[in-house]
Amino acid sequence: MGVTVKPDLKKLIAIAALVVFVALPILFYALGDFPRRSVLKEAISLLTLVALSLMLGQFFLARSNMGVIELYNLRRIRTVHAVIANFAVSWLLLHPFLVVVPRFFEAGIEPWDAMTMMLTTYSSTGIALGLAAWVLLLVLTVTAIFRIRLIKALHTKYPRWRHFHGMLSIALTTFALLHAISLGRHTDTPMATMLIVVSVVGVAMLLRMYFPQRAGAPEPPSAPNVREQAR
Repeated sequence: MGVTVKPDLKKLIAIAALVVFVALPILFYALGDFPRRSVLKEAISLLTLVALSLMLGQFFLARSNMGVIELYNLRRIRTVHAVIANFAVSWLLLHPFLVVVPRFFEAGIEPWDAMTMMLTTYSSTGIALGLAAWVLLLVLTVTAIFRIRLIKALHTKYPRWRHFHGMLSIALTTFALLHAISLGRHTDTPMATMLIVVSVVGVAMLLRMYFPQRAGAPEPPSAPNVREQAR
């Protein structure tokens, strides 16, 4: 029995993850009570919601979720983490530009004029939150790509960089959610509730790992060296 339970559990967790981070956003989008626009605009909005949801799902692939890591093994989790990050981060970094892409196919204001107007509308709290989230995402991405060089240049250790990476992720999540809820036409109550609940659970797990003394549990062990983290 022990031989079959583990594969079944792996499949169950994988299906649950797909339901929560992909199917639910699509379902809430489909059931949402808002005016539908062009196919291009709706496709961009839907993919942005899925990308945001998948980005939040990255919290559950961290060392704070050792149960999943031990079930699938660390190398496989890193691969999944990288694949998801490549799509979600790339799409979200392109988000400000994707917003104006439909303008190329519509009459009225030119795309670059719309971009300039959007980026210089300092009176809009929602846009300011979005710009802050975009900058944090860019910093998070660049520091992740060059983490080995940064660790060596700053003469620090990987666990400290990992803490920095995690806290930056929490800040990014906060600004991104506030932006999505304040400006997103598709983040109605069900969608917003789902995103908030997932975020709170993921952040709580991460903070529990970072502050094990307060939670009464030891922090998961780090990898033996920096090179191992880069594999």
